[in-house]
Amino acid sequence: MIDRETVQRILDAADIVEVVSDFVTLKKRGANYMGLCPFHNERTPSFSVSKAKNYCKCFSCGKGGSPVGFIMEHEQMSYGEALRYLAKKYHIEIKEREMTDTEREEASERESMLAINDFAMKYYQDFMANTDEGRDVGLAYFRQRGINDLMIEKFRLGFSPEKSDAFYQAAVAKGYNPDLLVKTGLVIRTDEGRVYDRFRARVIYPCFSVSGRVVAFGGRTLRTDKKMAKYVNSPESSIYRKSYELYGLYQAKSAIAKRDKCILVEGYMDVISMHQVGVENVVASSGTSLTEGQIRLIHRFTNNVTVIYDSDAAGIKASLRGIDLLLAEGLDIKVLLLPDGDDPDSFAQAHSATEVEEYLKANEVDFITFKTRILLKDAGADPLARSKVITDIVRSIAMIPNPVTRAIYVRECSRMLDIDEKTLALQLDRDVAQLAEKRVTQQGGAYGSQGTQGSLTQNGGPVAQGSKTGPEGSTPGSQSAQGSLVLDATQQKLRRPEMVLAKYIVKYGFMPVAEELDENPEAKPKMVTVIDYIDQELANDEIELTHPVVKRIFDDARQLYAQDWPAAQAQEAQRIEERRQEALQKGHQEIALRAKDLADIQAREQVLNEQVEAQAQREMTDFTMKYLEDFFLSSPDDQVRILSTALATERYSLSKVHTKYQHVDTELDRLQELVVRAVMELKFTILDLQIAEMQEEIRTNSIDPAKTQELMSQLFNLYQIKSQFAKFLGERIVNPK
Repeated sequence: MIDRETVQRILDAADIVEVVSDFVTLKKRGANYMGLCPFHNERTPSFSVSKAKNYCKCFSCGKGGSPVGFIMEHEQMSYGEALRYLAKKYHIEIKEREMTDTEREEASERESMLAINDFAMKYYQDFMANTDEGRDVGLAYFRQRGINDLMIEKFRLGFSPEKSDAFYQAAVAKGYNPDLLVKTGLVIRTDEGRVYDRFRARVIYPCFSVSGRVVAFGGRTLRTDKKMAKYVNSPESSIYRKSYELYGLYQAKSAIAKRDKCILVEGYMDVISMHQVGVENVVASSGTSLTEGQIRLIHRFTNNVTVIYDSDAAGIKASLRGIDLLLAEGLDIKVLLLPDGDDPDSFAQAHSATEVEEYLKANEVDFITFKTRILLKDAGADPLARSKVITDIVRSIAMIPNPVTRAIYVRECSRMLDIDEKTLALQLDRDVAQLAEKRVTQQGGAYGSQGTQGSLTQNGGPVAQGSKTGPEGSTPGSQSAQGSLVLDATQQKLRRPEMVLAKYIVKYGFMPVAEELDENPEAKPKMVTVIDYIDQELANDEIELTHPVVKRIFDDARQLYAQDWPAAQAQEAQRIEERRQEALQKGHQEIALRAKDLADIQAREQVLNEQVEAQAQREMTDFTMKYLEDFFLSSPDDQVRILSTALATERYSLSKVHTKYQHVDTELDRLQELVVRAVMELKFTILDLQIAEMQEEIRTNSIDPAKTQELMSQLFNLYQIKSQFAKFLGERIVNPK
């Protein structure tokens, strides 16, 4: 595995302008470079590349990052693959740490299985292209289906011989391990020890991972024997999990990202025929029900999905559950119904790319509208059947995570179904609460934790003492969605202050902001960094960050600060000191040549010392900020990398006109003030939430005067604390009457 030192060398060497220029034409504009965004279609350049900060960002679609992040996003590579790509570009030798025996064994087996699959794909291709049997049967089939040579090559289609063990014998002759041939699923070994090819006498569809490795195969028989399975697929293995793969994604990923839409079809030929007419943002679930893993794979490239159905009503109803999963992931779903007798394959074969695109635009509808039409057809005028349909539709709406989108769909369903909107909203509330309770149960209990009264917050966000909240904010067992709305509001209120903290961590986490007080006046002052200060302040008040990605950024920064930063800082300090001594030596030599007298020498040396010291401080500041930014903007965690890029990049900077005649304080100049204020604002927000919860508890507690009195006393204490925070923050406080 690539060692940390090599990773740092790659990050240091990679120049964002050079890396992006391999894919985008850039033009100098001020301090930065601009070009057309490679991630979406645009006419006016909005893709900014900063050489000084070594990252890029599109200010239209938001995509970008460090050199590693850009390569991961543009080439759809994994973190390790992007590092190796850059290492090759900059001629950096990859040094790898020693893997454990288990890691080495697993990696070796995995690579061997991938190599076997690659051999198999080429074997099937070659057999179809260069043998009479392959051409007469396999190639003739694809020709008859209207598939041209370009698509046969693009999707690496092939044919497996009729002979039962032809592939097995060829693979063994090439030296491939028979046991691994079985593990890949390419061959089957019976209990009696007989071995035969899984895909014999079938046309072959190789299945690629996102990065382009062959992980599995699909095989279709050309026989009419109904006892024989029409399609056979590779079994799951250490290199193939069908619930995390989509057929055609490798070939479609660039088009999906560019068009910001994924078209989802069912079978291999549907994908190939659509590509052949020029509609390339198409993938298939290969006849299986959609899974959460496949949906998240789509979500990496786009938020927009169009599902194409043929006119088979039974097939449509069987697929509706998969659409609910798409809704739950927060994707924007459209559905397209093809004309009677057509499937995506036949429709694409009979139309041009323009006609297909026009049909899509004219006929795709949102999923709720589609589902309503389909289910109400069967229900007819039967009140009970209509009731079941309505319940089913509302349950689908409840899957949508965005409450605003849910409300819009409820209103639309009310209009379409001619049912009172309030009635639908009540049913929706129950479904949302039940889904939240189900998630809590599945994940082993409530997310909230009990804490002592008086701490500013508790795990999972501010909650009343002893209460428990699920991921949707509902109280387990509750039949109302009120809790969901409460937690949505809580998360929304905490989002801004937590994001501000994350911004200062990403940009300035290792920068000093204060000196730690020491009782010994002669002791060397210890500098407190941004990450130190935030860590101590949150720990003192038992605050847990609620936003999962912000929490990962915070935890990663603490770990890096404790493990890698001390050595990196010491090495850079040594390099800066060497440059400092060189600058001083060179400066003293120039002074000796130019100075008029001793007083002139002393004056010049004082200026020299100040300039060299200021330069050394600037270099250490630049290194400190860049070190942490590079770490986050090159993170293997997609969510961390994307959020860090958004937090670290700024669209505008003051021009030289504004700073020529006066000093304008930067964020760095005001860092101590800004970080302290950010922490205070988070605590102030948490206090506000606790006060609101306590007020609600007082309002609902009408049978226990003693308890009410105790709560009133606690509420008064919270107001006093809030008042102290408000004086610092400049907020206006309204005390209770």
